[in-house]
Amino acid sequence: MDDSDLGFRLPRMLLPRPGIDLRKWAVIACDQHTAEPGYWQQVAREVGEAPSTLQLIFPEVHLGATDAQARIAGIQQAMRRYLDDGLFVEHDGTLLVERTVGGRTRRGLMLELDLEHYDFSETSSSLIRPTEGTMVARLAPRIAVRRGAPLELPHILVLIDDPQRTVIEPLAAERDALARRYDTELMLGGGRVAGYAPDAVRSARAVQALRRLADAPAFAARYGVPASTPVMLFAMGDGNHSLATAKSMWEGAKANVGLDHPSRHALVEVVNIHDPALDFAAIHRLLFGVTADVRQALTQVFGARVTCTDVASAAQMREQVAAAGDGRVTVGLIGPGARYSVVEIAQPPSPLAVATWQPFIDGLIGSGGAREVDYVHGDDVLERLALQPGHLGVHFAAIGKSELMRRVVHEGPTPRKTFSMGEAHEKRYYIEARRIA
Repeated sequence: MDDSDLGFRLPRMLLPRPGIDLRKWAVIACDQHTAEPGYWQQVAREVGEAPSTLQLIFPEVHLGATDAQARIAGIQQAMRRYLDDGLFVEHDGTLLVERTVGGRTRRGLMLELDLEHYDFSETSSSLIRPTEGTMVARLAPRIAVRRGAPLELPHILVLIDDPQRTVIEPLAAERDALARRYDTELMLGGGRVAGYAPDAVRSARAVQALRRLADAPAFAARYGVPASTPVMLFAMGDGNHSLATAKSMWEGAKANVGLDHPSRHALVEVVNIHDPALDFAAIHRLLFGVTADVRQALTQVFGARVTCTDVASAAQMREQVAAAGDGRVTVGLIGPGARYSVVEIAQPPSPLAVATWQPFIDGLIGSGGAREVDYVHGDDVLERLALQPGHLGVHFAAIGKSELMRRVVHEGPTPRKTFSMGEAHEKRYYIEARRIA
């Protein structure tokens, strides 16, 4: 496999110029706190009139707003204004990113992924692969933001399976020898983030380590698959729909712009799935406009295979869901009101709780028993929102990160919105940008 087939290149980025208040510049990923407009109002108050990536992104809490098109136009105008005003400085090459939250530090490496090597379909066998299903309907608003935009700002985290810690960790061990490009506290409980620039020699070492991970015989041995199995070097972690948006735009543009156009690549942060600071969290479901008796509806669908046991508190519900054994799918229900239950389904259609429950939720909405569903990060957030009138929360246990990569290689992507890399406040904050026009 030569360099052109590795599916990535070292990036050319734009960083905020010296003197900008990075605490106000950096805001959390646009797909977080989608059911909490108060969070984004607080972000706006924190930022005030200062230069900020808040002006360069579309928080998805506003997706249904009547002024959505005006917001998108304003975002693209702000991008051009920030470029014209010299608020960015160019940086050629990768960055080692260190993100510290709750006393733990997660490390990543900035790369540009080649979208020619990415396929987000359920049958994907590409070098860069999705780990969960893609909701194509969710791409349209992101495409509207990206179409005509001169910049992209990444919140995408991509996984590599590097148990020997050969790619990122050697850079981290030599961090004090690297040039620091940024270092800031993050607003609203986001911890701290710093970026360090490896020199050419260290960058080349990281590239060679990635090449070894992409070796076909080594890949086949790692996952116990036939030698002819296509290699998966990169697997989506967070930001699946953002990378799918970039891919969709590229497929529509490449015939007109040529294969050397900057929109062929997408800027991401690559993280080792074996990083001890990387936790997987569940993505819960929050139903709005619930009129059906959901517990009764479960019995109608699953019959005697479903049991529903009320418990005294959300804490007790979470404890029992986390302790559930194999053979049954176990989730928690919150609502209506302050009611907590543990629901078990025997002989489920899928051993994955999300794969069993998502069709039930879709059917409930389709029959008018609920109006819509949102995807919620964080146990406490789910509980707070589920207690509101007309709401109902479905609490899932997290999938083990040790099983994710093997499952994707052997079975393909998990169902949509199965897992999250960390809780909401641990998500990536925007700092870097890249020209795509």
